[in-house]
Amino acid sequence: MKKSLRQMLVVSSVVASTMGMSASASAALPFFGDDKKQEMPSLAPMLEEAMPAVVSISVEGTQTATQRVPEMFRYFFGGPQEQVQERPFRGLGSGVIIDADKGYVVTNNHVVDNADEITVKLSDGREFKAKKLGSDEQSDIALLKIEADDLAALPVSDSDSMRVGDYVVAIGNPFGLSQTVTSGIVSAMGRSGLNIGGYEDYIQTDAAINRGNSGGALVNLRGELVGINTAIFGPNGGNVGIGFAIPSNMMKNLVDQIAEFGEVRRGLLGITGSDVDAGIAKALGVSANRGAFVREVTPDSAAEKGGLKARDIITEVNGRALHSFREMAAKIASMGAGAEVELTIIRDGKEKTVDVVLDDAADSKVTAATIHPALEGATLVNGKDESGNDGVKVEEITPNTPAARIGLQPNDVIVGVNRQRVTKVVEFRDKLDDSGDDVLVLDIKRGKASLAVIIR
Repeated sequence: MKKSLRQMLVVSSVVASTMGMSASASAALPFFGDDKKQEMPSLAPMLEEAMPAVVSISVEGTQTATQRVPEMFRYFFGGPQEQVQERPFRGLGSGVIIDADKGYVVTNNHVVDNADEITVKLSDGREFKAKKLGSDEQSDIALLKIEADDLAALPVSDSDSMRVGDYVVAIGNPFGLSQTVTSGIVSAMGRSGLNIGGYEDYIQTDAAINRGNSGGALVNLRGELVGINTAIFGPNGGNVGIGFAIPSNMMKNLVDQIAEFGEVRRGLLGITGSDVDAGIAKALGVSANRGAFVREVTPDSAAEKGGLKARDIITEVNGRALHSFREMAAKIASMGAGAEVELTIIRDGKEKTVDVVLDDAADSKVTAATIHPALEGATLVNGKDESGNDGVKVEEITPNTPAARIGLQPNDVIVGVNRQRVTKVVEFRDKLDDSGDDVLVLDIKRGKASLAVIIR
């Protein structure tokens, strides 16, 4: 038989008396019996749906370290100036299942970089070996695939609709612990200039993010994925209330390209510029104090074909406001080659829109290490030799790198590989990818001279 409220208050009074409280003070405390229960606000129902889609990732591999041999040992014993050592490593991180049928798992590139073996552990304890389908170092995104049944996936939300002050929840596996949940708000949008990655357009949050959270999920209160947790900002790598996540829209653009092509085919607009500040706004006589100022438009680029001009101020990309030039660059770079983009600009004090179709960045400029390890340290662009013939121009060479050691120099123009003609970067990449030869001979034009460079 249920006790009456009067009986409960009497019992409460007795308990309070033994603790030094008066009966009258005790009676003032709220007390609910079975017939007075009220459901407390909780994130638990949402998390029960979301958490099975967040996984733990463990990796194993080897890292190559180069150690310089002291001069005295080379003098007495001879041998090379440098020794290469391979050291095993293990690492932990988090990931998010975004497609249950295909077994697609998204994580950070730095979690699985150089890994020889990747293991994904689900919240129910099951473990699976994962295959890396592709990754993008510049944006720190990687796509894995596992073969498993009965998976749960997170729905992907439109991260551009997030606002400062929206509540968010971070789910991951910090410090190798099992799933951990922290909550907070969106502290800022479009964060860049942090020198964390190549392309930066982060969601900033005060939800606690610690080591091991990398690759985990940032979700809204509906349990939808709005970001991939990727970095923390703290003196010792610990949480100080400033964490960063890759927006879900940026992640989805990159993952779709990896799933289709096995790599990111980055879009290219073809402009240089800077952030809009008060000085630029005053000089141009405009009220805009945010956006991307166009300093130069590359000839024959997507920007020129779309009608962009120097002195334009880009304020929106596909209807979404811009905060900085770097944010714009990150948004454009995450879109695939051939993507149609609507840019809102201010020209001569008037607002208008222009439509552009992005070029393929791989056709025009690449870090050569992505093409062949022996070319590490070189930056390649489409160019012409002194006779006006198309080729692959060496724009920059970093000293003491493999590219410098094989003899490449700035302004060299690569016109052939193993006697096959190449006229642009994408052809050069394809020739090296298709070649099964252990030794490659590059035909080089250096000024008016012709020479050959051998890479192994």
